[in-house]
Amino acid sequence: MATHFYTASSLDGFIATTEHSLDWLLSQDIDPDGAMSYGAFIADVGALAMGASTYEWVMRHEQGRWTYAQPTWVFSHRRLAPPEVGDVRLVQGDVRAVHDEMVRAAEGKDLWIVGGGDLAGQFADAGLLDEVWVQFAPVTLGSGAPLLPRRLDLELIDVARNRAFACTRYRVLKSAQAEGNA
Repeated sequence: MATHFYTASSLDGFIATTEHSLDWLLSQDIDPDGAMSYGAFIADVGALAMGASTYEWVMRHEQGRWTYAQPTWVFSHRRLAPPEVGDVRLVQGDVRAVHDEMVRAAEGKDLWIVGGGDLAGQFADAGLLDEVWVQFAPVTLGSGAPLLPRRLDLELIDVARNRAFACTRYRVLKSAQAEGNA
């Protein structure tokens, strides 16, 4: 079991525009069965965590349908409506307690921090983030939501090409992270 931040980024390090749009990403060429693909990744995921902006984007993009089978914890300081169908838990506060709940719910499978570089950073700050997977799209945005708005020391463990994307997988170096937070 590992906790992953799996996401896509523009070449200049943004995961969404300032308006929280992913149109730039959805227009890119990727093989759904290719290297480091979403389908292969999600098959090993037992629980998810996401921030409010990501949750709202998913609900808009899926027209109110919840498409994840896994239990999902949504971190938000505002009121959000849960979907009619699906296991979505609205939470606030420290990621450590939620991580423990996620581990139990995942039953030995991996955890996915979905979207939200700051949320992934909170898991990293707590020493709970194991890997960062980034699919770099051939586009620059100039501004937007940053990939990870803090320093993390990483070790590259895999790299591949999936059509237009440069796909990377990193291990989070926890000893260096712990020293940076001391």
